[in-house]
Amino acid sequence: METILSIKNLDKKYGKVHAVNNLSFDIQKGNVYGILGPNGSGKSTTLGIVLNVVNKNSGNFSWFNGKLSTHEALKKVGAIIERPNFYPYMTAVQNLQLICKIKGISSNKIEEKLKIVNLFDRRKSKFNTYSLGMKQRLAIASALLNDPEILILDEPTNGLDPQGIHEIRQIIKDIAKNGTTILLASHLLDEVEKVCTHVLIIRNGIKLYSGKVDELTTTRGFFELSSENNNELIKLLDNHPCIGNIKKENDILIAQLTSDLSSSEINKFLFKNNVILSHLVKRKPSLEQQFLDLTSNN
Repeated sequence: METILSIKNLDKKYGKVHAVNNLSFDIQKGNVYGILGPNGSGKSTTLGIVLNVVNKNSGNFSWFNGKLSTHEALKKVGAIIERPNFYPYMTAVQNLQLICKIKGISSNKIEEKLKIVNLFDRRKSKFNTYSLGMKQRLAIASALLNDPEILILDEPTNGLDPQGIHEIRQIIKDIAKNGTTILLASHLLDEVEKVCTHVLIIRNGIKLYSGKVDELTTTRGFFELSSENNNELIKLLDNHPCIGNIKKENDILIAQLTSDLSSSEINKFLFKNNVILSHLVKRKPSLEQQFLDLTSNN
């Protein structure tokens, strides 16, 4: 699989602030990557470095398996890393025509891109009549004008209402279905879980996790259990090789899994040891729970 972007030991400091700390990860073609972290974690700085608008202190990055210089590679990149900046009294089409002229690219894709972001019907409306969500969608259209191989978005739904958020997320999914690689930075767990195939979790510029979203949320899980004799139940769970930490919430025991174990297997084990369960539910942890576990333990 082709590597679109490779980052190796990237480092950036602003005085005493270590914004990006020895960061390494790869972006493979055809996936949707989320850089997830709280505000100030180094997401925007990382994107700024690879887009040549922020200078790194050390480390390296390369585009398209190192076959192209950064200058040439960025011609294949579409990016929105700050608030949309269009001329307020120009229409959507006029604004995009101007961008095409500035970038030196053909304007024959304008209508096609406006359709992708659901703005074709408002193509002749002035920018200052657009809602915040429409302005953000126009920005995405502008980033697609050069048919980029990778689309980079920094907090694409920031400040939008629920309807605007839903529209942007659906557009991102549709763009990804057509084969465009996407890299987005977000502090919203829900956004990454619903949109991305892969996630990079960072805090204070340090990578805490990098991999598939579904692997992060399914590699571990937990049981909710209860019986008439919870004391005996706890003893048995403590001695089971697949059970880790156990905590009690009211009358329910929460038993974390350290390896794969089905509900029927744990039920059979407990029944053989004379414990009959009145409650048994197996759950997988949400991305939110995994994120909290990672950031609280590091």
